[in-house]
Amino acid sequence: MPPYLQTSGDAIADRRADYARMLDKGGEPDAAAELMEQALELVPDWAVGWYWLATYREKSGNVAGAIEAYRRTRELTEDDIFGATLKLAFLGDIAVPDQPPSIYVERLFDDYAARFETSLVDKLGYDVPAKLARMIAATGRHYALAADLGCGTGLMGPEIRAMAGRLEGFDLSQNMLAKAEEKQVYDHLAQADLSLPADESGLFADSGAHRADLVTAADVLIYLGNLEIAFASVAALCVDGADFGFSVEETEDEEGVHLAHSLRYAHSEAYVRSLCARHGFEVIAMSRTTIRKDGANIIPGILFLARKQA
Repeated sequence: MPPYLQTSGDAIADRRADYARMLDKGGEPDAAAELMEQALELVPDWAVGWYWLATYREKSGNVAGAIEAYRRTRELTEDDIFGATLKLAFLGDIAVPDQPPSIYVERLFDDYAARFETSLVDKLGYDVPAKLARMIAATGRHYALAADLGCGTGLMGPEIRAMAGRLEGFDLSQNMLAKAEEKQVYDHLAQADLSLPADESGLFADSGAHRADLVTAADVLIYLGNLEIAFASVAALCVDGADFGFSVEETEDEEGVHLAHSLRYAHSEAYVRSLCARHGFEVIAMSRTTIRKDGANIIPGILFLARKQA
């Protein structure tokens, strides 16, 4: 295990960090930050400790202090496994990155895999796979090969299994793939990273290009900012006439891409349509919908069905 995911190595610092977490959960982030600062005086190079301090300061409204602590977190983790870059971008300290660190997303979902479906479906009212599948089913087509990108624990798989002769699933998280395997609905599962160029992504490690006549990406593109690379990979995966069904969280930002407080990206309709046009897809169906709940907030999104032109 990397050192920044272990305890600090100092019993007193660990005890103070535990008390700080208790204070934070009790609604006292100011006090939690003060205690965490004391812990870090003992272990000044403890990366996860700096990340906790940053979150406490952010909750208490100390933006400048949070930025300082997120910067220190990033300095201590070359791979940015905690996603401090995204936090710094959201707080306005740096420009919003085109993509989040892949290892941050991978760790996020490796940690989340065991409780993913209970949290997302039961608590957050998530039903994008069913909605997207209904949009695809309305075409009346049966597909020879479907590729489910960002398949996660396999929520999309059962929704489209009957529509496809062969079903492949890809995800960045190995723990998510293990959960998807348990459903026994995919013919092939493999790790892939949609933030990388097509030939490095893993989508073509076992099979060639232009093989899928259906590609799905339910609640996946929200973890990517600039979608050019992802759309290029999808275009390389698709045969002419293939359908591409996907969801995005919606923004009205004039730039077309917005980093939300959740550290997920939202995309505008105009931005998505321009991407489709550049990569040879025609939007044949679109529906605005609720993507999920986020506490008391409803997260708006758009479902798209696009067809690859010859």
